Amino acid sequence: MSIEYFSERLCRYDVVVIRVPKELKKRMKNARINWSEEIRAFIERRLRRYELHNMLKVVRERSRGRRVSVDFTKLIREDREL
Repeated sequence: MSIEYFSERLCRYDVVVIRVPKELKKRMKNARINWSEEIRAFIERRLRRYELHNMLKVVRERSRGRRVSVDFTKLIREDREL
């Protein structure tokens, strides 16, 4: 594989650094878990929830003026009469 291949793949990622207490770092080191994958997956799930929440908020705000009040009892009575 060429240098260009690796360079292209690495350029698709940014580095994010977090600080954790030393004791937590030791525990993480002892666990056989791919922390990069775990953290990436967590961030992805959390962002999806955040974006969905914001999208729903926008939809609610836009639909506020479109609400129509309907007398359902009147509609039901009309259907029964048919």
